[in-house]
Amino acid sequence: MTKPLQNRRVLLVIGGGIAAYKALDLIRRLRERGAQVRPLLTAGAQEFVTPLAAAALAGERAHTDLFDRAEEADIGHIKLARDADAIVVAPATASLMARMATGEASDLAATVLLATTLPILIAPAMNVRMWQHPATRRNLATLRGDGVRVVGPNDGAMAEAEFGPGRLAEPAEIADALEAMLAEASQPEGGFGFLAGRVAAGVLAGRRVLVTSGPTHEPIDPVRYLANRSSGRQGHAIAAAAATAGAHVTLVSGPVAIQDPAGVRVVRVETAREMLAAVEAALPADLAIFAAAVGDWRPVAARDSKIKKDGAEPAPLRLVENPDLLATIARRTEGRPALVVGFAAETDAVLQHARDKIARKGCDWLVANDVSPEGGVMGGTANTVHLLGRDGSVETWPRLDKDEVGRRLVERFAALLPR
Repeated sequence: MTKPLQNRRVLLVIGGGIAAYKALDLIRRLRERGAQVRPLLTAGAQEFVTPLAAAALAGERAHTDLFDRAEEADIGHIKLARDADAIVVAPATASLMARMATGEASDLAATVLLATTLPILIAPAMNVRMWQHPATRRNLATLRGDGVRVVGPNDGAMAEAEFGPGRLAEPAEIADALEAMLAEASQPEGGFGFLAGRVAAGVLAGRRVLVTSGPTHEPIDPVRYLANRSSGRQGHAIAAAAATAGAHVTLVSGPVAIQDPAGVRVVRVETAREMLAAVEAALPADLAIFAAAVGDWRPVAARDSKIKKDGAEPAPLRLVENPDLLATIARRTEGRPALVVGFAAETDAVLQHARDKIARKGCDWLVANDVSPEGGVMGGTANTVHLLGRDGSVETWPRLDKDEVGRRLVERFAALLPR
C-alpha cells in the first residue's frame, strides 16, 4: 500500500523554541507516512534538541551551519533550498517568521528560506502575547501574501503558565497540512513552487467585500448565553485572502479568540441581530460571504440578573427565531451584492440539506461542510467543503487547511464577479 508521502523529500527547519521537542515526533510521523526528512536546526533550536537526536530519527545528516566548510564548498545552502519537494518550518518562532518576512539571510535557515522556490509550510509557536503582537500579525500577513502556508497555532497552556493561542500544532496536524499542500502543488493548475497557494494580487482591486465570521452569543442572563463551537477561522481566512487580493474588506465577526486579519476593517458583534445590523450598515458590497455560524434561536427575553439555582424546577427557556442574515441580504431588491455566498454547516446528509438551503435562501453559491464532531472542523484548522451553484452544480474539494480554502474561494468568486 502506497503511503501518503511516499518518497517525498522534506526539509524540516526546526526553530528555537520550547516546542522544538515536538519536531522530533514530527520527524517520526513524516517518516511513517513515507517521507524522507532532512533536518535543519537553528542555533536556538540546538538549545532545546540536539542535531544528533534529529539526525538519528531522520536517518539523515542534520544541518546547522551556514559556513560549514564541507557543505559550502559546493554552495550547500542553495542545494538545500532546491533538493526537496517542500520545506516545513516547525516550530516557526516569532524571530524566524520576522526574518522570513523581511528577507533576512543571517543564518542557514533564513538563507535557505530566502533562496527557495519550494512550497513552504510554517507551524508557528510562541508566547500568546508574542503571537498577538502587531509586528507578528504584520509578518504573518506578509508571509501569507507570499504564498506561505500556515498550520496552527492551537490554543492551550503555555510554558510560561499562560493560556491562549500560540501552541505548536500537533505533529499529525502538521503532517496532514503538508499532505494537502503537496497534493495541491502537484495539480497542473496549482502553479509552481510556493506561489501555488497565493491569491493573485489585484484580482479584487477596488472591490468591496463583506465577510461574516464566528459564532453569535445570545444572552440568557448577564453571565450565560446560547452559542455554538465556531472558531471563526474559516471566515477570517476568507477575509484575509480577499484583502490580499486587493479588496476593501469589512469583516463582521462574532466573539472569537483569534486575531483580526491584517488590512481588514473589523466590526465586532455578539448577537445575530447585531450582526444583521452591522451587515446592512456595511453595504453596498460587490461580494458578500456569510461564513458566520449565526445562532438560529435566542431566548424570548434575557434576564437582567443572574438566574440562581435554588433547588426548584428551573423555568422553561423559551426561544424565538433569530433573523436569517443570508436570506435577508440575498433577497434584497435594492443594494443586493452582485454575488452572495452562504455557508451550510451540517452533521448529516450534507449535500441534500445544502441543496435545500440554496433554494430557500436565494443565494448564488453555497459552501457546505460536515461539522460532525469526528471531523474536527469546528475549531480545527482544516476543512472539507462542497461548493454548490444555484444552477445545481456541485464541486467537492479535498481536505485543505482553512487558509487554502479561503484562498480558493476568493479566487473563484473574484472570477465570477461582473466586470
